[in-house]
Amino acid sequence: MITVILSAALGGLLLGSFLNVVVYRLPAGMSIVSPGSACPGCGVHVRPQHNIPVLSWLMLRGRCHDCAEPISARYPLVELMTGVLLGAVAAVHMGDTTPLVLGLVLVGFLVPMALIDLDHQIIPNRLTGPAAIVAIILGTALDPSGEPERLIAGVGAAAFLLTAALIKPGGMGMGDVKLVGVMGFFLGAPVVVAMLVGMVAGTIAGAVIMARKGVAAGRKTKVPFGPFLALGGVVAILAGSPIMDAYLRTF
Repeated sequence: MITVILSAALGGLLLGSFLNVVVYRLPAGMSIVSPGSACPGCGVHVRPQHNIPVLSWLMLRGRCHDCAEPISARYPLVELMTGVLLGAVAAVHMGDTTPLVLGLVLVGFLVPMALIDLDHQIIPNRLTGPAAIVAIILGTALDPSGEPERLIAGVGAAAFLLTAALIKPGGMGMGDVKLVGVMGFFLGAPVVVAMLVGMVAGTIAGAVIMARKGVAAGRKTKVPFGPFLALGGVVAILAGSPIMDAYLRTF
């Protein structure tokens, strides 16, 4: 069990390094495959020994080896966060193949979606489209009997946010609608937990902003909703089914 969790965490560190590239290049319309990573300051390609997740940043003390340009601490943090999340998914769903695989893959999509939305206030179709296709293929291959529920959950979740977006234009983006639909394709019924957590977290963030800036200024502040939905998605991956079971037993 420990070996599997550590393997997933190590894979997450490596994946996080790639996701940093996706977050930087995808919104700019650049290829995420080539050319290789290079310092944005001096343009020198990153050497293999300087491209080890987290450790290289620490050894280089957060600066480029060639020009001493500062390297954002977000890079190792994304790598570490992805590693921790994949390790956590492996620990929670050990021995249950379908939620394990779907959870690991969903995390791999949620991280760049959340960060790109945070940076640019967009959730690219180049992520949501492939994510939806992968979810349907994996769900059908691993658990064909459960696929109708996941499809219904995705369509229902997307319809719910679409209704909110139509009622209040500008309050909810179409990227959020597509994201929650994708999450439903991966999660099934626990997408309800993801939506609830996302809405509560977004409401708390909005309240904090209004408390700091004042109600009038706070209402005009644009806050991307994608990161909150992603947070809800992580909660649903790790504890969505137990939360729903506890709710149904109580009420």
